[in-house]
Amino acid sequence: MDDSAVANPEQQPDYPQHWEADILLRDGGTARIRPITPADAGRLVEFYEQVSDQSKYFRFFAPYPRLSAKDVRRFTHHDFVNRVGLAVVVRDHFIATVRYDRIDAEGRPSATGTDAEVAFLVQDAHQGRGVASALLEHIAAVAQERGIRRFQAEVLPENRKMVKVFTDAGYTQHRSFADGVVHLEFDLEQTDRSLAVMRAREHRAEARSVQRLLTPRSVAVIGASRTPQTVGRAILRDLLGAAPDGFPVHAVNRNAPPGTELDGVPVHRSILDIPGPVDLAVVAVPEGAVPAAVAECGAHGVQGLVVVTAGYAETGPEGRDRQRALVRQARAAGMRVVGPNAFGLINTDPANPLNASLAPRLPGRGGFGIFCQSGAIGVALLEAAHKRGLGVSSFASVGNRADVSGNDFLQYWAEDEATQVVLLYLESFGNPRKFTRIARRLAAVKPVVVVKGARHTGSLPPGHAVPATATALRDATVDALFEQAGVTRVSTITELYDTGELLALQPLPKGDRVAVVGNSDSLGLLTYDALLSAGLRPCTPVDLTTAATGENFRIALDVALADPAVDAVIAVAIPPIGTSAHAFMGGRLTGEDDPAMGTDDPEIAVALLEAGERARELGKPLVLAHLALTDLPARLRPGGIPAYPAPERAVNALGHAVHYAQWRRRTAEAEETARVPELDRIDEPGARTLVAAALSTRTAVAARTQPGGARITLPDSGASELLARYGIDVSPTLPAPDEETAVAAAASLGYPVALKATAPHLRHRPDLGSVRLDLTGEPGLRRAHRELDALLGGAAQAELVVQRLAPRGVDTVIGATVDPAVGAILSFGLAGAPAELLGDTAHRLVPATDQDVAGLIREVRAAPLLFGWRGAEAVDTGALEELLLRVSQLVDDVPEIASVDLEPVVVAPHGLAILGARVRVAPLPVRSDLGPRAMSTL
Repeated sequence: MDDSAVANPEQQPDYPQHWEADILLRDGGTARIRPITPADAGRLVEFYEQVSDQSKYFRFFAPYPRLSAKDVRRFTHHDFVNRVGLAVVVRDHFIATVRYDRIDAEGRPSATGTDAEVAFLVQDAHQGRGVASALLEHIAAVAQERGIRRFQAEVLPENRKMVKVFTDAGYTQHRSFADGVVHLEFDLEQTDRSLAVMRAREHRAEARSVQRLLTPRSVAVIGASRTPQTVGRAILRDLLGAAPDGFPVHAVNRNAPPGTELDGVPVHRSILDIPGPVDLAVVAVPEGAVPAAVAECGAHGVQGLVVVTAGYAETGPEGRDRQRALVRQARAAGMRVVGPNAFGLINTDPANPLNASLAPRLPGRGGFGIFCQSGAIGVALLEAAHKRGLGVSSFASVGNRADVSGNDFLQYWAEDEATQVVLLYLESFGNPRKFTRIARRLAAVKPVVVVKGARHTGSLPPGHAVPATATALRDATVDALFEQAGVTRVSTITELYDTGELLALQPLPKGDRVAVVGNSDSLGLLTYDALLSAGLRPCTPVDLTTAATGENFRIALDVALADPAVDAVIAVAIPPIGTSAHAFMGGRLTGEDDPAMGTDDPEIAVALLEAGERARELGKPLVLAHLALTDLPARLRPGGIPAYPAPERAVNALGHAVHYAQWRRRTAEAEETARVPELDRIDEPGARTLVAAALSTRTAVAARTQPGGARITLPDSGASELLARYGIDVSPTLPAPDEETAVAAAASLGYPVALKATAPHLRHRPDLGSVRLDLTGEPGLRRAHRELDALLGGAAQAELVVQRLAPRGVDTVIGATVDPAVGAILSFGLAGAPAELLGDTAHRLVPATDQDVAGLIREVRAAPLLFGWRGAEAVDTGALEELLLRVSQLVDDVPEIASVDLEPVVVAPHGLAILGARVRVAPLPVRSDLGPRAMSTL
């Protein structure tokens, strides 16, 4: 089609560019949704010609063989307010359209009505791909933006597919039948069901798109060279090495002379010259040649690209622009992109083996799904798996992650029966909200273990495509995200495999009680100490002495496993006395070639293997911690018993397994019992009114142009008024700029009172002497006022206030902060050094349930202070939990609230007092996760 006919947004002054979106269809293919413009007349006519007569009849309720010039104008000219048309485009051709027209209560065209008629048309060749469902989501979002609240549609009863699109969407709807037509009306407000339907469709489409990448019917390497050391040639060899006999592997090199062969494969000068379909293309040409190669792939119907070529976003802004153009070009042609700057993809399925990577060999078959971004890390992960004898189900190292991401692979692994454990090495997050949602669903059935890089620096590797909001994720926020998603976070690749191996090979422990059995008292005590440090409950170690035989191990392990007070067993072993390894440990050096070095008693291995079978029957994990035994781990591998060359590693892996198992049990229980309680004294409309008023002030409007956006801190009185709308009562304070005002304030509040400074540099700083407590009368108050006036440079500068004295209790801190990338996060800690100096703060994502807040206050290390530590009276944790629920509901109901800080909250044996509060508000943030399905455009 003539490029001059391409819709040009710059020629459409009212063209809504933000309505454009790339989407994934049900079969994993890509397409683009965009508004229809007058420049699309030719596309519309061509599209309509390829629609069957039956589909045309279903659309117009009568034979309608062709569009008239008037029809074409009507369907391509829109005001983008009262009349809107959207098209689904693949390779610059329309495959589906939708249109709405605003109407009034009588069904007549209107500029003010809140209803609209909607109608769809999908080419027959693309029906069943989920095109209409995706279009419905997007046209509904557009309509809501334009003030339309309800759609109406008339459908012939025979058009069952279209009726199903409407009824399956999950919207609240009304259905009637008259005059031979089904009349449907449905509200456009998202419901829990419509959101669930949308996310289920997203899950299926993303999983299918990855499956297509991993199971191609044929592969081409574009850039395969005659030079053996080049990347393209290496990938060609790797593909051929893994491919079964007869699997179509093609080589493409634009400069190859006719008749050229590489490794027995004919070389084509263009992918267009290859007879038959090509599902996957590996692009290994210089960056400048990539656009032409991608264009030819699109023209040939390729489904996916692995772009190993570098020179994109990792090189700077110009490279990022080239990367975005690459993704746009590929998606427009229906292709997904792994990369650029990718290491590649691996699938070990015997029915579909694939090594489209720079890995020299295909890993063994196993249950680990592995994802990373860095190629160097990818090499390390594959090498570590090989050395441990661990198998891989599939592997992806996606480089700059411009399109296909870890979230896509999580969707796939949730469906892949061969994947038992997911291992991730993440250096950045593209969509943290979505990651949390997907990982939580996956972790409920399969362990997810993650190394998250940049824990302390927060640095972003060059080339990684992430929204600005995700670059500043605090590590505490990442921890909270992982904790609620059930993701196991580890620090190193070694720990990643230590933990993953145990989770893959052993049953999940039912509790945290651990038996220690072995032939070394010292190693047993080291293991015991490590278990205590990990928060587990070890039994007294059973020492079998260094002379222990296999039979001794068998009896002791049977006893430990049969004990109902034991949930897991760690066997500890050192070389038996008399072996060269034991002598080496004692100081007698043995030669390197001594065949006895590192050997063990085979009977011990047999005993452990038998115990492993028994442990699996009982649902109790059994692991080995050993020293200087090189043969024993290999002997245990067939029985699936993990062996660790240090007790700390065994304990660390077991601790992660215990924590994950506890999360699984809590999550399953929470689905049945956890709830967000109905609270009294909730005035959501009143709170929204106060926030809207605060954001409409001149100061708030001016702040929107300042760096950091429009976050406005409410005055103390405004914060107290807003919080009171949710039953959160802040102890009143009265200004005390001079003695007489202070005395009058105290008389109004009632003694005893406190006098404190509230200036920003003095707030919550009692260590600077800015607070006087237990003032029971006027003389003491006057004396305290004079002291603070002199100490702090004047009462006015210190912003002194009088406040009624709170009951004695434990000072705590409660906060809620909206992280643009993750959402609202509820925080709790004890005031002062525990939270500020030691970082002893716990976090939960909002909205929080009753079980979430109960766990929140018990998670901090200083929690014993709340429950009667050292004989002190326990405080009112019920009141504390209710306050946390109120704060959670407030920030969830009113998303314009950017943060709430309550400090200190004094929790007494009966009740609590909030002595300080700060609230900041900001314009409503954009929630990309609640809109229609769309692929990232970073």
